[in-house]
Amino acid sequence: LERIQRRILERIAKLELQLSSSSSDDAANDATAVRLSGILRSNGVNDFKFKVVPSDYYERSLEARRDLLSAPSIHHLCKSIVLVNTQARSDVIDCSNRYNSKYYVVVVQYTARFNAETVKNYLYTLNQGKVPKKKFNLRLAPEEISNNLTGFEHNAVTCIGMKTDIPVILDEAIVKLSPDFFWLGGGEIYLKMGIRTSEFIQFVKPFIFSCSAA
Repeated sequence: LERIQRRILERIAKLELQLSSSSSDDAANDATAVRLSGILRSNGVNDFKFKVVPSDYYERSLEARRDLLSAPSIHHLCKSIVLVNTQARSDVIDCSNRYNSKYYVVVVQYTARFNAETVKNYLYTLNQGKVPKKKFNLRLAPEEISNNLTGFEHNAVTCIGMKTDIPVILDEAIVKLSPDFFWLGGGEIYLKMGIRTSEFIQFVKPFIFSCSAA
């Protein structure tokens, strides 16, 4: 009997822990959605929505994720990746010059393969050849750097409300999507944000070019 009681108490404690963790996650999701909504609305963005996804979201197929978000297709599911220029000149240490920044955030589709070489070529052209091509080498930023720069964890990264004003690159394939409303991270691991592409572009003012392969 004692063993059964102990087991019951252990199960109750476990359930309480799960509930407490779940309510703290809910509070974080709500607070982040409110904060980002405020930023979006004050910058003229009105066509957006937030959706909380289940804890097994990242284990699910893209088709299942599409259904959870009521997205038009799997191609409308996107992610934000922080890049670092590992070969930047010694005086390029931050994001103060968007044409030659130490860091960039690139938004690409989950169904596409990011091509760093296209970013290198684009930035070289953008700087009109004044910066040698060898001074551009874009790589995935280490997680700790990404967290510190954006204020968002892995799987939560979004280019709205970042701690640092990092220049954004939007893959051209996303602009061509129909309907023009795509999904990306929402600032918390299990919070996703859907946004009208034209309004996103007007607010974020990203560089737009093809930087992926299907």
